[in-house]
Amino acid sequence: MTAPALLSTAAPRATSPRTARVRSARTPLALPLAGLVVLGVIALAAPLLAPHDPAHQFDLVALQNQGPSMAHPLGTDPFARDVLSRALHAARVSLSVGGLAALVAVTLGAAWGALAGSASRRLDALMMRLVDVALGVPRLLLLLVIVALWGNLSPPALAAVVGAVSWFGTSRLVRAQVRAAQGRDFALAAVALGASRRRVLLRHVAPHALGTLAVAGSMIFGDVIALEAGLSYLGLGVRPPQASWGSMIMDGQSALLDAPWTAVVPIACVVATVLAASTLGDALRDRFDPRSDRPT
Repeated sequence: MTAPALLSTAAPRATSPRTARVRSARTPLALPLAGLVVLGVIALAAPLLAPHDPAHQFDLVALQNQGPSMAHPLGTDPFARDVLSRALHAARVSLSVGGLAALVAVTLGAAWGALAGSASRRLDALMMRLVDVALGVPRLLLLLVIVALWGNLSPPALAAVVGAVSWFGTSRLVRAQVRAAQGRDFALAAVALGASRRRVLLRHVAPHALGTLAVAGSMIFGDVIALEAGLSYLGLGVRPPQASWGSMIMDGQSALLDAPWTAVVPIACVVATVLAASTLGDALRDRFDPRSDRPT
């Protein structure tokens, strides 16, 4: 038998044990993604699913802090409002604020990071020093100052403000991706063929940052959900009569011992959403990490 025949019949190279362990340890992607999709569908269908008007107050004497029943499956709160209806409508507000804020943060971070990564070294250093200064300012403190000075913010305005102070870390990740991609062979070949810097950035370099942006967006989404709930709990986020998970927690804290469902339900909603978003971010990072399949 000839040497080529021997090569053609040779068994394929076995996967290293470490690579097999890494693949088996990857975070599942379908489960958190399905959870977020279900939450999104529930939020969109909240007017159809909610059994009552979320702002309607029933009998304040007879139906205050009532336990779960057929008329009120998750009970009522201290203001005799249906907890299930408020939780469903609060999902629309919280998820919309989280999604819009993540979109704003990812867009600003991608633009700043791509510009810094493709700029000269002096301009790159200046832009990154500005990012370092911004990262040194506590974000919660900055948000409290902005919201307190601005006054009553609508959910879209709140999302824009939160997104505008949440993009600094994303810009550093994108900048590193752009810098690394510009030194690779395909980018150098495009420059050698006469492609402009803008074309190289948009057509050849930018696609390599999409995985980073997907991971950053999912992480920011979960972070903003918790942040919006905290601001609403303090009375600086979504204002009544609009329902928010944070304001529901604030309303129910006074009756936590007598009527725990008034606070437990919105807390569970926040925890489930943040957990799904962070798990999705971990799963996406495993998928887009080029080192996850590399054997030692």
